[in-house]
Amino acid sequence: MKKFILFSAALLVIITTGRQVLMPKIIEKSFAKSVSKNIGVDRSAKLEDGLHVYICGAGSPLPDPKRSGPCIGVLAGNQSFVFDAGTNGSRNLGPMGFPLGRTEHIFLTHLHSDHFDGLGEMLLGTWINGGRTVPTPIWGPLGTSKVVEGLNTAYQIDSTYRTIHHGEDIANPAGFGAKAHEIKMSGISMVVLEKGDVKITAFKVSHSPVSPAFGYRIDYKDRSIALSGDTAYDPNIAVAAKGVDVLFHEALNTDMVKTMQRSAEANNAKRLSKIFEDIVDYHTSPVDAAKTAKMAGARDLVLYHIVPMLPSDALIPMFIKGADDVFDGKITVSEDGMIIRLPVGNDVIIYDKGL
Repeated sequence: MKKFILFSAALLVIITTGRQVLMPKIIEKSFAKSVSKNIGVDRSAKLEDGLHVYICGAGSPLPDPKRSGPCIGVLAGNQSFVFDAGTNGSRNLGPMGFPLGRTEHIFLTHLHSDHFDGLGEMLLGTWINGGRTVPTPIWGPLGTSKVVEGLNTAYQIDSTYRTIHHGEDIANPAGFGAKAHEIKMSGISMVVLEKGDVKITAFKVSHSPVSPAFGYRIDYKDRSIALSGDTAYDPNIAVAAKGVDVLFHEALNTDMVKTMQRSAEANNAKRLSKIFEDIVDYHTSPVDAAKTAKMAGARDLVLYHIVPMLPSDALIPMFIKGADDVFDGKITVSEDGMIIRLPVGNDVIIYDKGL
């Protein structure tokens, strides 16, 4: 028995020592292998032709561990676009395999700060990673020029350091920053970009007192999506999104927010209570988003700009309660890292996790 105990103790020492010696080497090899597969590799190059939608931010101004500020990347064939640039949006796009350096245009739905507070960092990515020789075009409502001017000024000093450090071949001053294009429409919708097989249409949504505020429809070959941006329930969105494969619609659960409002009031947090009371009237409930998807004839509905925060998936049934009774298609409550793929030439809709 004594010999067995001594043998066991010696074996344990050998195993422990072996792990201490071998584990760092295993980790180092794993790191090197992962880096060789990802750094500098364009993961989008081998994708099937189609529309690929990257949820780089599924959240709202409320903190949510699963959802950053509003941000959606769209890859249409080999053309890449970004819609809104909320906090952490650009940081999420890279690990998802989105070619941020090839971003051709950025579109803003409106000028609430949570939809562009990650724009400065994103523009550094499109400039340095993309080797741009002209500023990144940014499309948005009236006031976009003022926002872009401010960002260009804020980052101008930083840009000079990068040019001095990396050289003009990497950080060409001519490609720094952004150039604003303000969308001025007389009707309810307007084609803002048409290039090759891609057509992007802006349409008005109801987000008063924020005006104008836009949603966007993206058509590529035989596939299409629409993004609502922030909006109250608005049947006109169904008109603009008629027949899309997937409608991406913002969603706020009124009952859940009212519960938060009452709790804030009971705890004498009067300012917070007033904010929760105010936000209900210019957002859309999951049930009303489902109504819009049904009227549009969309095949699937993906909810984003989620309010309130949903730190646990156990809350999702509560969040979408009643929406399934309205819309027969697939309803998804999105989170950061989700990718929806729509290959051309068929009607398949593939849901993927990119992060």
